[in-house]
Amino acid sequence: MPVNAKNLTSAAEAVLFSVGEPLEIGKLAEVLSVDEETCRRTLLNLSASLDERSSGICLLKLGDKYQLSSRTEYADLIRSVLEVKKNAPLSNAAFEVLAVIAYNQPVTKAFVEQVRGVDCSGVISTLCQKRLIEEKGRLELPGRPLVYGTTPEFLRCFGVESLDELPELPKNELPEEENSEESKKVDNSDINSLE
Repeated sequence: MPVNAKNLTSAAEAVLFSVGEPLEIGKLAEVLSVDEETCRRTLLNLSASLDERSSGICLLKLGDKYQLSSRTEYADLIRSVLEVKKNAPLSNAAFEVLAVIAYNQPVTKAFVEQVRGVDCSGVISTLCQKRLIEEKGRLELPGRPLVYGTTPEFLRCFGVESLDELPELPKNELPEEENSEESKKVDNSDINSLE
């Protein structure tokens, strides 16, 4: 069936449903034979249509990729039908490694280990298997170490459209040495005021 203005939204829905994973806007536009702006408007219409009819399906925007997904409120029902066990939650170590990678990417395993102070090979392997991180290439340094970054699956799991939506890291307070310098100044001024 040729794609025209009348069935563009339905065609986009069919393609995203069939692919089953995040699809780049450029690729979808190419498949639908439209420009990216028209494709974005079509996806906005699709998302609004799904919301308007209270569909069990929603459209996720994951960076510059889009994916159809079941709504989170139906996750338990879907698991019961598919007899899927809940995934084991991530360990604290996995969350720490994920945070280091998400906020500093692309990073090497050595960088993550330097920040954490322990070997992270197993945790990085687990996060790759869960498709929360992936290899993003190699550094042009001796040994050409791999660098890692987050994936669209990471964005989907944490419910954000882009890394810009991650919460800001807390600001560090004054280091101990500066705190002690400040307290010395206060102590000295107290002594001077007594004289």
